[in-house]
Amino acid sequence: MTRTERAVAEYVETRLSAIPSMSINELARRSKTSEASVLRFCKALGYRGYRDFVLSLSSALGSGEEEKKREYTDIRPGDSLDTIIENVSLNNRRSIEDTLSVLDREQVAAAVSLLCRASRIDWYGLGASGLVCQDAMQKFMRIRKRCQAFVDGHGIQTAAALLEPEDAAVLVSNSGETKEILNALELTRRYRARTVAITRYSKSSLALGADIVLHISTPEITFRSGAMGSRIAMLNIVDILFSSVASVQYESVRDYLDRTRDALEAWKC
Repeated sequence: MTRTERAVAEYVETRLSAIPSMSINELARRSKTSEASVLRFCKALGYRGYRDFVLSLSSALGSGEEEKKREYTDIRPGDSLDTIIENVSLNNRRSIEDTLSVLDREQVAAAVSLLCRASRIDWYGLGASGLVCQDAMQKFMRIRKRCQAFVDGHGIQTAAALLEPEDAAVLVSNSGETKEILNALELTRRYRARTVAITRYSKSSLALGADIVLHISTPEITFRSGAMGSRIAMLNIVDILFSSVASVQYESVRDYLDRTRDALEAWKC
């Protein structure tokens, strides 16, 4: 955030319960900023405007004391099975909810349009991000998209070097600073392919360099929890992209969906 946006954030943090009753003008005056700064603060959090921010805050404040006390919880020694089930499920749910609050709908629409018309779609990711790419490939293959997931450094660089301007590359990295992914980004620029980044909400090198950015918002508390939260949020974005592309091109892909479903059903028998 900018200095003035941080000033708004600091004021809001200390007076959460009072904010819903304030007008944007009053909040600007009390935080010694301006209405424009308050609006920029709201948009930095993923809201369309001050009213959306206030409604969301009001909902959060009214959700109950027990729920408010709950935070993202890491793996801890000695937790009961019931506690683990509840904590993991809560973390995953909040990962999706937090991501929806920062996900730019216009960027999603741009990504869907790109994937609809791309001649070839490459998915690049390492580790847990690679699993997300493999899930995406499995889904998009069902609607006969020419796509492949590349999940090791050498494969990613080789594939990126073969891209053409009519192709698309989706680069998946929670940190947005993975060396192999940034190298691939440079190659896509060189060969003028269009890029979509799926990465956490920050001004990372990947977010700044990609043509289209789909943000996730989820903390990885320590190395013990691995990439559980970010993986769930990224998989949700993949589902959104697949469902949107299939919906836009439904008449042309319906037969492929039916054929792949029937093939899988026949295999079960």
